[in-house]
Amino acid sequence: MSGRELSRPTTPKLPGILTASRAPRLLGNLTYLVGTVDLLTGLLHSWRLHLHGLTEMLPGALSDAAAAVTVVSGIFLIVLGHSLKRRKRRAWRAAVGLLALSVGLHVIKTEPASAAISLVGLGLLVRDRAQFRALGDPTTRWRAVRAFVVLLVVSVLAGGLVVWLNRRDIVGGFPGLGAFVQELGLGMVGANGPLEFTQDRASDIVGSLLLGLGLMTLLTPAYLALRPAEPVPSLTEDDEARIRALVDRQGDSLAYFNTRRDKSVIWSSSGKSAIAYRVVSGVMLASGDPVGDPEAWPGAMQAFLAEAGAHAWTPAVLGCSEHAGTVWVRETGYTALELGDEAVVDATTFTLAGRPMRNVRQMVGRVARAGYAVDVCRVRDVTTGVRERAMADAASWRSSATERGFSMALGRLLDESDPDCVFVAARQDGVVRAFLQFVPWGPDGMSLDVMRRDSTAEAGVNELMITEALAAAPGLGVQRVSLNFAAFRSVLERGGKLGAGPVLRSWRRVLLFASRWLQIESLYRFNAKFQPQWQPRFLVYPSGSDLPRVGLAALEAEAFLTWPTLGRLGGGA
Repeated sequence: MSGRELSRPTTPKLPGILTASRAPRLLGNLTYLVGTVDLLTGLLHSWRLHLHGLTEMLPGALSDAAAAVTVVSGIFLIVLGHSLKRRKRRAWRAAVGLLALSVGLHVIKTEPASAAISLVGLGLLVRDRAQFRALGDPTTRWRAVRAFVVLLVVSVLAGGLVVWLNRRDIVGGFPGLGAFVQELGLGMVGANGPLEFTQDRASDIVGSLLLGLGLMTLLTPAYLALRPAEPVPSLTEDDEARIRALVDRQGDSLAYFNTRRDKSVIWSSSGKSAIAYRVVSGVMLASGDPVGDPEAWPGAMQAFLAEAGAHAWTPAVLGCSEHAGTVWVRETGYTALELGDEAVVDATTFTLAGRPMRNVRQMVGRVARAGYAVDVCRVRDVTTGVRERAMADAASWRSSATERGFSMALGRLLDESDPDCVFVAARQDGVVRAFLQFVPWGPDGMSLDVMRRDSTAEAGVNELMITEALAAAPGLGVQRVSLNFAAFRSVLERGGKLGAGPVLRSWRRVLLFASRWLQIESLYRFNAKFQPQWQPRFLVYPSGSDLPRVGLAALEAEAFLTWPTLGRLGGGA
């Protein structure tokens, strides 16, 4: 991304971190192959004829007399193969059961070769059973059951409607209840029911739609049952109290954001360090630096990786400092990639004087002359009326319906549990037109959390609020102020300079194009106005093959990427 990586050792250093065996991946790929063959032989009649001999030898493949069941089997095996590759214990149990059944069926049909192949597969699974140790989420079983019941009802109603709409083409008229139920049940597994149609078109429509409904009814619960466990994140009162105690004494500029209520926490065995995280799409994503004593960080990292290994989650860290990134790389052998820079201003030396600050000085003066005044106070001193008005304004001024933030946002505003946060409000004629919220950064700093303004307010109101906050900082006992994060700052800065190489220039052009939607360049330009010190932030991930998945999970956690969910269908997220 930015082209800068932290150096790393060739082998992991943390004790207790096991090297993944190749067996789960190989067995998962084999299951993919069997499922694909089943799918093709079930869908394509010519494939079933040409591959008849092969399908007799593959465990899980069915004869061409049950083509639709073969399709269902293929889909299930493909889903199962992914779970086996992720070392899911539940998937291992399902595979063992299917292969044991396959052995028994081939013995009954006197097919010793096929029975032997199934037995070999079963033996490999049993031999490598220790590799399939990833725990599941117990709630997913109930979600799968609820989803199956709901989808079954929907499929029966929809299937009945399809049959009724084609009632004029049914030989002998609309059937009785028994024949109707048989048609639905058999049709949903791809078999021919008792109904006959006068036109092939009607028969094809009814058969295809019933099969589609059946596949949906079976596949969705299978996905819910076998997908990576994603526990509902929660920060207990005890965890929050302990983290706050550590944050008050030490921690980086993002430490306070670990008190978000939608994160979970894992502690080192000594209790002197902790890592806050959330599981997103099978990625166990930590945010910022570990909280607490740096000497205890390796213990927290070991607990973090052990938890990820127990559930087959991919561990990753978003937005850690260079110090923490170096420790992660040294202790784990992972890769750290620079994501951008955090703008940090020394409030004790900040001034609007001088030529570099001329544009900010002129903008602030213009906004002040337009009648804007700024108040700076702790959250504990904000009145109830101002609090309620700010909450309403925050929702109405937000640029989208999605509340973004994970690693660098608190997720709550003017909360009574955050009395030491700093609230900055810009008023025009007594009406609040914009505001900021800063969270504490150790004993003598604060980090920007929320920046909101009315779209009709003056363009320089944010600059005015920040300069007033910096001016008031020493009176609040604040010496360091962290502003926005500038993604890929070094690329934007170096890529536009004389002598920049073609790769750097191309990467810069990509970022400028993306800035039309993600405000990458505008945030960098805004931060640079205040002459900050740039502190790099890194993404830590296991290997290059994991980077795409980790990147998507990070975008999803920060709400830049949202997916349709089955939470409502499956009983809630």
